[in-house]
Amino acid sequence: MRTYKNYLSLFSAFILLGLSSCAINPVTGKKQIVLMSEAQEIEMGKQSDPEIVAFFGLYEDPELQEFITTKGNEMAAISHRPKLAYEFKIVDSPVINAFAVPGGYVYFTRGIMAHFNNEAEFAGVLGHEIGHVTARHSVIQQRNQILGQLGLITGIILVPQLSEFVEPLSQGMQLALLKFGRDAERQSDELGVDYSSQIGYDATEMAGFFETLERQQDNSGANEIPPFLSTHPSPEERNATVERLALEWQQKSKMTEFEINRDSYLRKIDGLIVGEDPKQGFVENSTFYHPVLKIQFPLPKDWSHQNSPQQFQMAPKAGDAVMILTLASGANLEEAANAVLENYGLTLVESRKETINSMPAILMVADYLQEQASTIRVLSSLIQFEGNIYSLMGVTELAKFDSYQSVFNKTIRDFQELRESEKLNRKPDILKIKTIPYSMSLEAAFKYYGMPSERYEELSLLNGMHLTDQLNKGMLIKVVGK
Repeated sequence: MRTYKNYLSLFSAFILLGLSSCAINPVTGKKQIVLMSEAQEIEMGKQSDPEIVAFFGLYEDPELQEFITTKGNEMAAISHRPKLAYEFKIVDSPVINAFAVPGGYVYFTRGIMAHFNNEAEFAGVLGHEIGHVTARHSVIQQRNQILGQLGLITGIILVPQLSEFVEPLSQGMQLALLKFGRDAERQSDELGVDYSSQIGYDATEMAGFFETLERQQDNSGANEIPPFLSTHPSPEERNATVERLALEWQQKSKMTEFEINRDSYLRKIDGLIVGEDPKQGFVENSTFYHPVLKIQFPLPKDWSHQNSPQQFQMAPKAGDAVMILTLASGANLEEAANAVLENYGLTLVESRKETINSMPAILMVADYLQEQASTIRVLSSLIQFEGNIYSLMGVTELAKFDSYQSVFNKTIRDFQELRESEKLNRKPDILKIKTIPYSMSLEAAFKYYGMPSERYEELSLLNGMHLTDQLNKGMLIKVVGK
């Protein structure tokens, strides 16, 4: 596991190497102070890319990947930095997001790909993300802000020492989550209009997509703002601005037609997974299930959770405890237990071998000692099942350990093999593109295709429409199925 000092040293190296450098911004043509050369920027992207891919995983869809690569390269060629070796990737995440890191690495989640309703919407956002690269926004932002380590659920971990046990985000993921100022976002919106228009797309569609995101925000509430929207200017402002810029561009252009390509895009995303993919693990009725690993365990009541390929984390609203599931290293339980103590710098208090639901296990109580802060106590379980050793630990302050010990124990002792066939064989929701047989409203179409009424609003957002919108015969729409 990498440490905070590793990351700090890496960032410090970049800073010291470029401390007094001055460069011409490729987009504005103006001089600006930056903290790294272009070569360093490219190297940062190369180092970050495998970390981002490991965090999210790639979404396996060769046709869709070829599409994003082709369009990305076409747009990069007319951008302000055409000589960068760009890479464009779809990552396996249900959230609605797109982001870029220095050096030309651009990522779209399958969640945002599912919410586009034509190629022009996609092209506008693609241009926006390429704009972050060409204007060197990540590099400029690091001049102003060096990020600290962020745990996946750091927002609810209120005892700073507990964050030592939450997997720190890699440099690549810090770059992926870097927030830009509104001026940078406005500039990228302008570049999105410019770049997508140059390759022949109707950039007014980009404004329409922002309206969909605004509706998503309104329906989900302030705590579930789509990530692509949450760090950007207000939707009302950017909708109007993008539409105005697109129309101005079209009026000045010698082109007479600009592509939207709705049907061709919808056919490309037919079969795309929407929402959580059960094979990555899922929570239902306060229980975590992992069909591939064939394990399950309960979540403590009212605890928040976060799932990633590296680990599953849970924490109470009070923010004074955390439970973490990871795969442990070691050829046997004894090696795994020693590795946990060493990796986290723990001092063993007691240890015993047990059997948990027919699985061999080691349970340890250990302390994380600090000179100028309160001691942290850990209840660590190493459980062996079907060739894997699982580390499931509960962490809190020593003074609160007694109050949390029973909570930790219940989750650990209810760790068991997943045998329920329905959970083991749970299939994800996938997009299904349907052709409207005759004129009807969107709501009538959902009823015609047997969609549950409680999902109508979700599906209307997915289609970028309202339930009352009228559909013509032969029109394509999105529904979901297994």
